[in-house]
Amino acid sequence: MAKQPVKDTKFDELLEFPCLQTFKIMGLAQDDLPLKIIEVLQQIAPGDYSPKIKPSSKGNYHSVSLSVTVTSKEHMELVYNELGNIDIVRVVL
Repeated sequence: MAKQPVKDTKFDELLEFPCLQTFKIMGLAQDDLPLKIIEVLQQIAPGDYSPKIKPSSKGNYHSVSLSVTVTSKEHMELVYNELGNIDIVRVVL
């Protein structure tokens, strides 16, 4: 996993950890998008994931939503960064 620049987020002020956080990941409409997302999550936040997938109106992108148990501000930032590093992911919300 690549070292990411430090971000000054306010997650620790807004949330109590551990907590269940829903992430929405938008990426290219490829069959392996959910698999790539879950593969990354299993390394940094192992769990039983049931992604919800919605295609965009033109079908070029998919939105994948899933809930992840995050344990700290740093863990949440790691999830955002690692999901964002997937080659076919465009946005992580």
